[in-house]
Amino acid sequence: MKTWIRGGTLLTPYRSLPQSSLLIENGKILGLLAPGEAPPDGEMEIIEARGCYIAPGFIDVHVHGGGGYEVMGAPAEEISALCRAHCRYGTTSLLPTTLASPVPALCAALDSIRQAQALCEKNGDVHILGAHLEGPFLAQSQRGAQAPEYIIEPDAENVSALLDRWDGVRMMGAAPEIPGGFALGREITRRGITASIAHSDATFAEVEQAMEYGYSDVTHIYSGCSLTHRVGAYRVAGVVEAGLCSDALTVQVIADGKHLPPELLRFIVHCKGCARIVLITDGLGASATEAKEGEIYIQKNGVPAILEDGVMKLMDRLSFAGSIATISRQVRNMHMLAGVPLCEAVRMGTANPAKLIGAVDKGILAPGYDADVILFDEQVNVTRTLVKGHTVYADETGWQEGAGRQAH
Repeated sequence: MKTWIRGGTLLTPYRSLPQSSLLIENGKILGLLAPGEAPPDGEMEIIEARGCYIAPGFIDVHVHGGGGYEVMGAPAEEISALCRAHCRYGTTSLLPTTLASPVPALCAALDSIRQAQALCEKNGDVHILGAHLEGPFLAQSQRGAQAPEYIIEPDAENVSALLDRWDGVRMMGAAPEIPGGFALGREITRRGITASIAHSDATFAEVEQAMEYGYSDVTHIYSGCSLTHRVGAYRVAGVVEAGLCSDALTVQVIADGKHLPPELLRFIVHCKGCARIVLITDGLGASATEAKEGEIYIQKNGVPAILEDGVMKLMDRLSFAGSIATISRQVRNMHMLAGVPLCEAVRMGTANPAKLIGAVDKGILAPGYDADVILFDEQVNVTRTLVKGHTVYADETGWQEGAGRQAH
């Protein structure tokens, strides 16, 4: 049976199409209908958008937890539950992301993510597109909230132990300048995995060299990244400057309004444009919850963090420890704080991350793409989430009213 979503503005997200509608069949987008156009007669489910925006589901390629659950040390059922928590805020696909941990613990996490992927597919929940390994091959000087005792250098044995465990690893974050880091980039990309420069103290020149070894992305720019610094009387540029300068690099952005102020968000947009920015949550277990100010959370790596001012901080308050924001909030902030047109802000949370990890059927409203669709209002409050054409979340205040099987 077909589903017809009508009465809203489609954000493809390359075009904004007012008063247009979307036709879905068998979990795929069948067509985009122009204003006044109706599908052929027949029984179908009709969903009234009621003036809201209709967009692809958000894709979060960097998320450590949510709904009170974390990826590390969690069974498949809890990882599935954290996915459902983010689904309430419009995320329909994600990459559960690890923390720097002992290699056996990372292998166990990959096993759980793989099992959760099958569980979500069976239940029709959010798509787990694979895993994101953030570490353990990072720079100690840029470790942030990563546990220092678990940061190691790559070698043939530990790299194979991780990457041979499951072919579902879609992204790996590493510091290219550490011993073995360049060779690691080549091995990551040889396997078809996106190599991201993460928690790195590399210089601009080292980033340029890293790109020759396959690194194509910068993890949460400005966080865990080297900046311009002095060596004697001379200034040396770092990861941030290279990420902003090079068109060959995408940059992950935590647009929670805390990690980066509006001025820096606007600066990143000015440097990179819409096409090279990927919104991420970097969310911890408290994301997609009604988290309380002042609560202390102990991450699975043993590092404590406190929730203050709507963001997770290390206990010394000198660094952030992660976000509690959702992708919907990040899209809202890019639009309202950074002045990005809404269609472009949506693209940063949909088509761009899909392209970054090679998710070819995701992130765009066009015939043949997966029918992962969300509805949201002017404030980017998500009111309905569909995964492969089936509603998995609807606002309790009456959004299911008027939707149902009707003969057109």
